[in-house]
Amino acid sequence: MTTETQAGAVTAPAGAGPLLSLRGVSKRFGAVQALSDVDFDLHGGEVVALVGDNGAGKSTLIKTISGVGPADAGQFTFGGRDVSLTAPADSAKLGIAVVYQDLALCDNLDVVANLFLGNEAHRGPVMNEISMEKEARRLLDSLAVKTLQSVRTEVGSLSGGQRQSVAIARSLLGEPRMVILDEPTAALGVAQTEQVLQLVLRLKERGLGVILISHNLADVFQVSDRIVVLRLGRNAGEYQAADSNRQEVVAAITGAEGDIRPVSHVEEGS
Repeated sequence: MTTETQAGAVTAPAGAGPLLSLRGVSKRFGAVQALSDVDFDLHGGEVVALVGDNGAGKSTLIKTISGVGPADAGQFTFGGRDVSLTAPADSAKLGIAVVYQDLALCDNLDVVANLFLGNEAHRGPVMNEISMEKEARRLLDSLAVKTLQSVRTEVGSLSGGQRQSVAIARSLLGEPRMVILDEPTAALGVAQTEQVLQLVLRLKERGLGVILISHNLADVFQVSDRIVVLRLGRNAGEYQAADSNRQEVVAAITGAEGDIRPVSHVEEGS
């Protein structure tokens, strides 16, 4: 159970260190300083929302974690040990999965084929379709995905919420320890949004650390334990979702004077 000490100060669960810890992360693109000394923590079984206006540095920070855009400076710790994230393979080996906003699904393939694309199961020289279909059903059942009538349905015919479910399920095939979700409810209707948010909570129940990037503060407050705000590439605030409100978070996002709490860090063993 997390606790608060001073105003806005967030402490870690007693005796538990962060699964992922970033300290002093910076990234520059030519003359543009995209990130400046950013700190970030994520525990297992926790949903942390990463919010900020366009250009705040959210995508850049996620790219440093996923290894797509390595940081210029900063310390990365995963599972209590220092790590180097210089390529996507580095983060994948650690158990970091990313579901990007475009989902990267093939509309002309069915659910099974999309789940195992590039990681097909084989029996001798041929693909083991039966094994993959059974695993697809097991995985979707474990996430309580009830809206898919058949795992042999072409993805192109699925709704937005169903497609998001398939993308999230695919990210779990490698037994990751944390999942990054980039705007998972963007352009979804009310029912589909609720379906995806329930999936986020199920990831948390499985003990995974979840980073949720979203512009929708209603979604953020519904499923997040903590909210981390970036503004102009810097830490601008950190809040316990249960003890904060939208006005406070919006003030941090926009830089409204007098309304931003000092940023705090999750310290191991605190």
